[in-house]
Amino acid sequence: MEWTDEAIVLSVRPHGETAAVAEVLTRSHGRHLGLVHGGRSRKLRPVLQIGNHVDATWKARLSDQLGHITVDLRRGYAAAAMDDQMALSGLSSLCTLARLLPERDPHPGLYEITLFVLGFLDDPGVWPALYVRWELALLEDLGFGLDLTCCAATGGNDQLIYVSPKSGRAVSASAGEPYKDRLLRLPGFLVSGRHNAVLPGDVDDGLALTGRFLEDRIFMPHGDEMPEVRRRMAELVKRLGRAL
Repeated sequence: MEWTDEAIVLSVRPHGETAAVAEVLTRSHGRHLGLVHGGRSRKLRPVLQIGNHVDATWKARLSDQLGHITVDLRRGYAAAAMDDQMALSGLSSLCTLARLLPERDPHPGLYEITLFVLGFLDDPGVWPALYVRWELALLEDLGFGLDLTCCAATGGNDQLIYVSPKSGRAVSASAGEPYKDRLLRLPGFLVSGRHNAVLPGDVDDGLALTGRFLEDRIFMPHGDEMPEVRRRMAELVKRLGRAL
């Protein structure tokens, strides 16, 4: 078995004295793990950094084996983010949550969105909103997509400003008014079919929205908690984003 694909490095762990086990998200072959010979060497350490865009070749005698991966750097997003605390937190959170995808299950659409977000990490005024959309896409690919097209109560699509934490469906201002304390805020830039600007506070509301569903639908049912790296990212975006 052998394939070559472009990929994003999600995690790396040492294996033996000189090798490493790399976990990558590929465009056409999904999330894969493989042994990298010399992965801890001076030559490959800069390549095997989370968030880096690489060309990967995976080989194994049988398809269900761990296999071996060779990698060549396309673009080093990790190095560019190292000096930016907020960007590094976004990159780390993205790579951590991408590991929720089923192994070897292709998600080409989400892969494209991932690369798009990584490409804007040097612009703190842009990437946080893109990241919120990325988490919405992740929820969709994991089978827990939100319906933000029309009001769950009325069927209309005007003044959609809430989301039901139970159904994951949008709720209009009038229908949600009696229950607003129990509903989640829906920032305008996330409303399906609209092209609303990102207003102050929208990214914080968006991260609270996607974070609630990640916790309730994915982490809590398995007895897990939201990864600390994701919590830290949301806090940094809230604190540092206001200074931009």
